[in-house]
Amino acid sequence: MAKVTVVGAGNVGATCANVLATREVCSELVLLDIKEGVAEGKILDMYQCATLMDFDTNMVGVTNDYAATAGSDVVVITSGMPRKPGMTREELIGVNAGIVKSVATEILKHSPNAILVIVSNPMDPMAYLTLKATGLPKNRVVGLGGALDSARFKCYLAKALGVNSNDIEGMVIGGHGDTTMIPLISKASVKGVPVTQLCKDKAVLDKVAADTMVGGATLTKLLGTSAWYAPGAASASVVEAIVRDQKKIIPACVYLEGEYGQKDICIGVPTVIGRNGAERVVELELTAEEKELFEKSAAAVHKTNEALKEVGAL
Repeated sequence: MAKVTVVGAGNVGATCANVLATREVCSELVLLDIKEGVAEGKILDMYQCATLMDFDTNMVGVTNDYAATAGSDVVVITSGMPRKPGMTREELIGVNAGIVKSVATEILKHSPNAILVIVSNPMDPMAYLTLKATGLPKNRVVGLGGALDSARFKCYLAKALGVNSNDIEGMVIGGHGDTTMIPLISKASVKGVPVTQLCKDKAVLDKVAADTMVGGATLTKLLGTSAWYAPGAASASVVEAIVRDQKKIIPACVYLEGEYGQKDICIGVPTVIGRNGAERVVELELTAEEKELFEKSAAAVHKTNEALKEVGAL
């Protein structure tokens, strides 16, 4: 069995760790945080669930002790700070770029063969930064985005169509942002039946796509903070696909070298995820409208990546 580290014991990181533990995805689990006692306390709380939920994962929580992460097979990076009032996007990128670079560097000192799963926001440029700053092979840096966005897409489709969400196949590609993600209505189906056949009302499906795109903002408005259950579970699902070599096709933020007509960018596309991380990009036949939206999304991500250079992160 594998060893997995989750860096950042906030809501998303702790939820990811809890899902990994309860599903027994790995034999060893390390939760690391910068704040004294937080990771230790959350792991202790999880340990006290072991007999209640019948799992045996070996877990440890540590404060900034990267030596404890040595030999990790997969590392989930959730570290970073949310955007504060008055803070520009460039300032947020600057702050989080420094944090993510530092974390990745420390992790690789102790786990040089680890696959890195990037959750920190803004996610697309953070995945790109991690890849460029570390010099890792492209298969070993996987951004979360699409796995979460696709889960939200399927949730909204299930509600709109009155079907079981587990019967739905659907994915979201493009950037992990309110205006850059692309829910693929044309490819969505329920037990093989296209959703466009089950629902002839285009306005209903258009609303599903629109709700998906602002899914994160909707939750932030309701909760007063960012969501964590689905983001944590989505992160854990990517880790599980790697650790168990599941070869699942998951929309993930990965580095493109000509696929979908794009180069030198990390952006969400369907990807075979297995033991070696991002093993292969799956190129879909997009409609003309979807191609146009993807190009616009990629242009926006490229522009955000430029901010990494402006703040001196690259």
